[in-house]
Amino acid sequence: PDFSRLRESFGDPKERVRWRTKQNLDYCFLMMYAQSKGTYYVQLEDDIVARPNFFTTMKNFALQQPSEEWMILEFSQLGFIGKMFKSVDLSLIVEFMLMFYRDKPIDWLLDHIMWVKVCNPEKDAKHCDRQKANLRIRFKPSLFQHVGTHSSLAGKIQKLKDKDFGKQALHKGHANPLAEVTTSLKTYQHFTLEKAYLGEDFFWAFTPVAGDFIRIRFFTPVRIERYFFRSGNIEHPGDKLFNTSVEVLPFDNIQAEKEALTEAKDRTPKYHRTEDGFIRIGMFQNGIAEGEVNPTFGPLEAMRLSVVTDSPVWVILSEVRTPKEFERFQKFWRNSVVDACFPA
Repeated sequence: PDFSRLRESFGDPKERVRWRTKQNLDYCFLMMYAQSKGTYYVQLEDDIVARPNFFTTMKNFALQQPSEEWMILEFSQLGFIGKMFKSVDLSLIVEFMLMFYRDKPIDWLLDHIMWVKVCNPEKDAKHCDRQKANLRIRFKPSLFQHVGTHSSLAGKIQKLKDKDFGKQALHKGHANPLAEVTTSLKTYQHFTLEKAYLGEDFFWAFTPVAGDFIRIRFFTPVRIERYFFRSGNIEHPGDKLFNTSVEVLPFDNIQAEKEALTEAKDRTPKYHRTEDGFIRIGMFQNGIAEGEVNPTFGPLEAMRLSVVTDSPVWVILSEVRTPKEFERFQKFWRNSVVDACFPA
């Protein structure tokens, strides 16, 4: 394009308009080149620092999304840094950008793409924001921080910092098997059990009493190798689960019954079986429950945390990990994530 004939907009001088226009085109060319190189595309820059294990964290967050409706996963709140896209969506993004690359910066254009896709002009702005939230999902705390100060635009000094970078994580997410999660506990504000299971946030609930439960019912029976549940977090370390059991419901109840009733050396059953068929395999100790699942149980239909006695405090569930067979991750590693670095 003829960069000398660009129209000034938003109060930007001609030089800045030329700079942002060329940047938009560079993004387009980079996306077109990278589209066939991997499953996901991640936009990074060469003057950033990253949190440890950022790649694994991003991979797990992408894998655990409950649907494929998302368009952008954000791992930084700054501009275009740390944005992940599905490679299959890059053609749409490039086509839209090539229509309007002269008019606005890319982060503004991305918001317009989502508006076109899901917003109804007959609905209000709040409805539009809710719809766009399904396409644009934010991971916290941020994984990347911009440390450079000098831009490729002559004279531009960039001092913006991501305030979420470096914060202590209040939860830890994992790629858990697809499941329906339910609880008898009363949820506090927006800290839902669903978000905790998906690794998006922690679960926070009012004081548990004996008989309360958290149940994970898998969509299809699955072999679980180990389990790990962490209660409390760094801001509320006392909001833990006390005297709470970990229970499993095997899909093959006949085989599970045999295993549960097998006597140990002291002639007592290995496991306690509840009236509704669950088998107790562990207990919370100091706010954490972890252990192996006996492979003889076979595929599990569900897991459950059962509160045995009344608790004196509220409860936070900050980490849920129920990994299944390792092949789930091997498949992903055969594909690559494209780290596209471009200086500001």
